[in-house]
Amino acid sequence: MNKVILMGRLTRDPEVRYNGDKAVARFSLAVDRKYSEGADFPSIVTFGKTAEFVGKWFKQGLKIALEGRIQTGSYTNKDGVKVYTTDVIADQVEFAESKKAGEQPQPSGDGWQEIPEGVEDRLPFD
Repeated sequence: MNKVILMGRLTRDPEVRYNGDKAVARFSLAVDRKYSEGADFPSIVTFGKTAEFVGKWFKQGLKIALEGRIQTGSYTNKDGVKVYTTDVIADQVEFAESKKAGEQPQPSGDGWQEIPEGVEDRLPFD
């Protein structure tokens, strides 16, 4: 089984190119390591409608989640040196935080949070 699930932040804006009429998006993620300091930076590739979605909505710093598979390959560069590659081919991508995640109300110094005006009628209790 070859399945990868990652969550991280885009290290740069995705690069979208077209191979004929099929979109190809490339980007990398900063994925935190669970038990140690530091991060890994896997290279991500996605195709078609998913690539177009990524190109339109994803920007550097955005936190995303994706599901895909690992694909390895190789090519010979212009100097005649064989280069080995490892990419994550993303089949599904989604936002991992809301656009306004950084704009949430913050508690005051005493630990209480102010209730915005007009929401009293929507509270589930009296």
